Amino acid sequence: MSDKNGLPTGKHTLIEEGTELKGSVSSNCPIVVVGKIEGDVTGPMIHIAATGIVAGKVNVKQLRSEGELAGEVEADVVQIAGTVRDKTRIRARSLEVTLNTKKGMEVVFGECELAIGDEPDKHAAIAAATAPPEVAASPVVEVAKADEPAKSTDDKAVDEPKPRRHSITQPPPS
Repeated sequence: MSDKNGLPTGKHTLIEEGTELKGSVSSNCPIVVVGKIEGDVTGPMIHIAATGIVAGKVNVKQLRSEGELAGEVEADVVQIAGTVRDKTRIRARSLEVTLNTKKGMEVVFGECELAIGDEPDKHAAIAAATAPPEVAASPVVEVAKADEPAKSTDDKAVDEPKPRRHSITQPPPS
């Protein structure tokens, strides 16, 4: 369960603003970081608020960051609307980057490594490499410009503006 801001409701582990934690954090419930964590973080979900900072090794099912992220991240679902520092490694099945429309369109990853989708399958890679070009699938990247209205799937302008998102989607394995 989440509130209207996406923060977990109910039982959760909270690192409050003004709190700096160095070391390991492991929780069986969602972790909310409004302060700062330097070290290893393990749990089902982590939400880094706009004032939050996490630097270290993160291993969760879901990561949602509006704050600052650095280090190594391994998660099934990653949603980023904040800052990703240089030399950060993100491994995820899906990645969603929401652009901060207050500052305009800006996506800066610095020197990072992104590994999205399932682990590579050697046999599928060989089959894709030898398949005709129209059969070989490639990742889809979509970017909506900040000064354009959001488009629906039928390509008509939508009355209300929607958040601008940058999505990287790995096609399903063959």
